[in-house]
Order: sequence, then structure tokens, then C-alpha cells
Amino acid sequence: MGRRGLAIIAAGLLAFAVSGCTSQKTGTGGQPADGGKIKVGLVTKTDSNPYFVALRDSAKAEADRSGAELIALAGKFDGDNEGQVAAIENLVQQGAKTIMITPSNSTGILGAIKNARDRGVLVIALDTETDPKDAVDATFASDNTEAGRMQGTYVKAALAGKAPKLIMMDGTPGSTVSEQRHNGFLEGMGLKNGDPAILGVEATNGEQNKAQTATENLLQRDTSVNTVYTLNEPAARGAYVALQAKGIVGQVVIGSIDGSCQGVTDVKDGKVVATVMQFPKKMAAQGVQAAVEFGKTGKKPAGFVNTGVTVITDKPVAGIQSQDTAWGLQNCWG
Repeated sequence: MGRRGLAIIAAGLLAFAVSGCTSQKTGTGGQPADGGKIKVGLVTKTDSNPYFVALRDSAKAEADRSGAELIALAGKFDGDNEGQVAAIENLVQQGAKTIMITPSNSTGILGAIKNARDRGVLVIALDTETDPKDAVDATFASDNTEAGRMQGTYVKAALAGKAPKLIMMDGTPGSTVSEQRHNGFLEGMGLKNGDPAILGVEATNGEQNKAQTATENLLQRDTSVNTVYTLNEPAARGAYVALQAKGIVGQVVIGSIDGSCQGVTDVKDGKVVATVMQFPKKMAAQGVQAAVEFGKTGKKPAGFVNTGVTVITDKPVAGIQSQDTAWGLQNCWG
């Protein structure tokens, strides 16, 4: 046999060996056939906010229960889009079969998400929708517009017919969650953006210190406020401190959203009239379950999965479904 014939045989043997190695490493739906764990990535907005800590811990517990490996990364701060993009790219390189993300910016990460999906990675949004919604395979989250509407409806009832003099503690500019909750609250109150009843609106990034400073600044202009909308419970605590320092906290109805154990305690102590509880542990657990199913079978979740919200208050209002703080403390997170 000539040299050319030997070369062809050798090339064929090499191709067979390479294809054999590949088939050993990958099973149906991307599950490692050698017994390796399914890798599930999680990218949260931050790693310090108690809400995202609870979400991460729940994801880790579900991954451990399911025999999967969770790789958790986060932005440095709420709004750190570049950090989240880098985290997605990192997880793709590490071989994550699914990436779950709570987007800081609902449009800024679209390129990174598309690149991941083009490489066969399942991408699930948790807590916050992307824009457009179908940029990800599925979303597990609260209906944030409904959460805001429920807060607004309750606060309006709590005012007992008084005309609102409202200040609004928003989240991060450009955030889908911030916009949805803000607009939902106004809908529940029967108001629109630009209404004279709105004395001021400030971005707080959902942080207590920023909310306190924002409230202080607004109170320098007008202390007749009787209503405070807050994106989340840290913002509510910041607003409360500022109102208390001015000696006017007793004239103000504060509503919020989150459902942390501290937030429910604030309702119990009368600092906040009501909070709308979310269920981040449920979001995370269901997301991991979908990720493991995809890793084993290739089946993908799709669309929006509503994980629910509940009004928590010790002052129930007729026509508004709610639970008291005893129930809230049994079901809170953080």
C-alpha cells in the first residue's frame, strides 16, 4: 500500500476517535453522559441585597437537591449592566447549560443573551422581564405591574378619602421592574404621570440611604406629603427615617413591595401600612427545576410564569384580599 493510502486510513481513524470522545461527553439534552453534574448559572443584580441573597440561596438548595451544580455570579451594584454581560460570557465559557438572570437593564444584556442562546444555552429571566420579553426562553417572576397596582389600591383605601399628596421613591432609571411598579401604583391610585397630586419623583436604586436622601430633598420643598410610594422595602425604610426626622411620619401612609421578613416586621410595627409580598424562593426553585429538566431531556420552558404576589397588612380593607403579618412572617424571606 502506498503512502497516500496509509494517510487516508490514518485520517479516518483520527476522525473516528475524535467523534467517539465527543459522544462520550454529551448526552441527551446536553446532560453529561460521564455522570458530571448539570451546570446551572445564576446572575443576580447584586450579591448583597437580601432579596437576591434569598433567591440565590433557594437556587443553590434546589440545585443541590437535584444533583446539579449552581454557579452564582452578580453585578457589583443595581444597574451594573457591564458586570452582568461579563457574567453571562463567563458562564458560557464555564459550560453552563442554563443561565438564569435577574436583568439590571432589560435591554442592555440582549446581545449577551442572544450569543448564549445561539450556543445552545437555555436562558431564563427571574424577577425581571427582558425587553422584548421573548429575548429569553422563559421568565419566572411576579407580575410587577399587578404588585404596584395592589399597593396603590390599598394605599388609596388607607387614605380614607383624603386627597393624595404623593412622593414616589422609584428604582433604577430604565429598569423594567421600576417602571412597571411605578405605573401599576399610579393605576391603583387612579392617577397618571404628571398629575398635580404627585409632589416629586426620585430614583433610589432600591437603596435605603438613597431613599432617605431623596425624601429629605423632597421634604425641603414641601412637607404637606401624606402618601409615599416605594419601589421596595429598603426604600420604604429610608423614607420612614426621613419623615420621622421631620416629625411628620404620623401624617403619611407608606406602601411598599417585597415581602422580606424585615419588611413584614415594619408593617407589624406600623412603619409601613402594607407591603406586597413576592416569592423569590419560588422563582429560583422553579427556574432550577426547569434548568435540570432541560439538561436531562432538552425540554425548554416557555413564556411568562407568574409566581404570585400577596398584600400583607394588619389593617384589612374590604374588597382587597390580604394576609396579616403573622402569615407574612411565616412566609417571608431573608
